Amino acid sequence: MTLKQFKLQCVKGYIALGLFFYYKKISVNGQEFIPRTKPVLLLSNHQNGLLDPLIIATHSSRFAYYLTRAAVFQRPFISKLLRGLNMLPVYRVRDGWQTITNNNAIFETCKGLLKNEEAIVIFPEGSHNLNRKVRPLSKGFTRIVLDTLESYPDLDLQLLPVGVNYQNALSFADSMSLNIGKPIDVKHYKGLEKAEAVNALKRDLQKEIQLLTTHIESDYDVVAQELDKNNADFLNPKAVNHFLAHDEKISGFTKNTSVLEPVGLIFKSLLKIVLLPVYMLWKLLLQPKIKEKEFTGTFRFAIGLTVVPLWILILVLIIAFNLGWFMAVNVLIGILGLALCAVKL
Repeated sequence: MTLKQFKLQCVKGYIALGLFFYYKKISVNGQEFIPRTKPVLLLSNHQNGLLDPLIIATHSSRFAYYLTRAAVFQRPFISKLLRGLNMLPVYRVRDGWQTITNNNAIFETCKGLLKNEEAIVIFPEGSHNLNRKVRPLSKGFTRIVLDTLESYPDLDLQLLPVGVNYQNALSFADSMSLNIGKPIDVKHYKGLEKAEAVNALKRDLQKEIQLLTTHIESDYDVVAQELDKNNADFLNPKAVNHFLAHDEKISGFTKNTSVLEPVGLIFKSLLKIVLLPVYMLWKLLLQPKIKEKEFTGTFRFAIGLTVVPLWILILVLIIAFNLGWFMAVNVLIGILGLALCAVKL
């Protein structure tokens, strides 16, 4: 293991621990479809800001590189940090037509990574949106696929469709499922004309991702309200999509409601008291400034990953210097137990 891989593993472990305390439940299906050595593109729907790539990163069996919108790389320190986490900037039309040519170098980098049998994660919708719908895919990923095939025609490149699903992405503590589909062998597209190959790739991938997450085709608000009214389990897109197609509830459609939820609400209230300064910082200062609701979970998680541990450390040190380390350690254990009960119940 190289030094960079060791650093990434440490970061991955810390983020995974944070996600464990942030989500009530994370279920992963299809891990066996991720090849250990072959070059692979993981292509996912994009709903929930930076939480989507973080969940894929921490619950995938491989280190991967991530194409990330260039806007977040504007500050030098942030740019260096993100590049250190294997994130690569990709430019969109909304970033300005003059920036689009910058993608040429990124696409060349991707070709080199795939030649070296690396994994790359792309969100081909091109933006994020909390709506339970797979939006039309951009053709950027098809250029990477076809250019790589052209340069390395014998490369065993695999495409993996991915569906991320949230029960209620804006709530805490939410549950989510990550569904990984069967690989698509890109060699099937080698004999097609370029325009035909682009359309076929977009069409086939769109279809596969729609099977892995809830896809509301039309009348979005009406259908979404009906699903909520029927207590749909959005962590089971197969059952939800069957209901949408056939108006029939099959096993797994209805969300399970725990009898311990009222107890969990009590623990959440107690946790807010323990973390009161952090909670007030979030509710009064940070949350009102979030312009895109898709980043609500991202910023809440960032607070949980940085400010919450700092506040707990301050509490533990205050207790240690006044009442001794034995009491401080017991308080720390109590806070962690309270957090687990608040999140998991």
